[in-house]
Amino acid sequence: MASSLSATIAVAAVALVAPSPASHAQTFPTKPVRLVVPYVAGGVADGQARVIAQALQERWSMSVVVENKAGGLTIPGTDAVAKASPDCHTLLLSGLPVPLNAVTQKLPYDPKTDLAPVTYISSVPNLLVVPAASPFKSLADLVDHAQKHPGTLTFGSTGIGGTSHLAAELLASLARLETVHVPYRGGAAAYSDLMTGRIDFMFDSSSAENVAAGRLRALAITSEKRSPRFPDVPTVAESGYPNFSASAWFAIWTTGGSPRACVDKVSADVNAVLRSPPVSQRFLLLGAEPIGTSPEDAARHQDAEAARWSSLIRERGIQMN
Repeated sequence: MASSLSATIAVAAVALVAPSPASHAQTFPTKPVRLVVPYVAGGVADGQARVIAQALQERWSMSVVVENKAGGLTIPGTDAVAKASPDCHTLLLSGLPVPLNAVTQKLPYDPKTDLAPVTYISSVPNLLVVPAASPFKSLADLVDHAQKHPGTLTFGSTGIGGTSHLAAELLASLARLETVHVPYRGGAAAYSDLMTGRIDFMFDSSSAENVAAGRLRALAITSEKRSPRFPDVPTVAESGYPNFSASAWFAIWTTGGSPRACVDKVSADVNAVLRSPPVSQRFLLLGAEPIGTSPEDAARHQDAEAARWSSLIRERGIQMN
């Protein structure tokens, strides 16, 4: 009887000191937060991460450190978050490669259990750009040349399997083109080769400044509507390819198994800063449309994108390595 009573008292004591989900949310964060970006510094993903990190740092009165872990199809950076402590103190800002890698790669983590979607933060249209000295003045010019000279045009991308790559593959599928893919690790080297004419064209979400400065010419944009920043640049859809849409998108995940209370708190706080005028304005300057969703909507979005693009990958016979 005594031992039974002692056990009951012990369980009750644990219940009293164990934090409830609500208290976990109220106390989060209890230590500095890492925001892992599996892309090189200086791109649109990195830019968004730094804006969000600064805003969350002010909101939480806690350090939020951006950590770039580029390369390897974003797998090493994603793996670092998947294997972190499940307490929401390690976050991932990434995009399409997260769900796409799950259906095209053998991974060191299970994205369904080792990652937890937090919020879908932004949509960033890709501009179809050519060198300023290119003879192509429109998408029709480029397509006409590619059809008449199959296999001669080269296009760059910021990496295999991103929307920069897949947008060009989608165009090739719809227009029946044969083009040559030249993948780069990030945008800087790709822009250098594009501006000097070593490659012929590129779809990219970070080229707005080079277009505005006259170093590149934009032939089309991949969003459903024209961009207010480039109102004279037609969409790919209105240029003869209805329903074409290939914008980059970004979301935030945390480590799978993290308490739902802290996942909801991070989601609510990120969405709140996305709605704030200083953050939304800085996003728009990056060419990103701020969104902000629930964890469930973020999960649905990534699943739909994985299904859509994996179908194109199979059709085009793309090797994701």
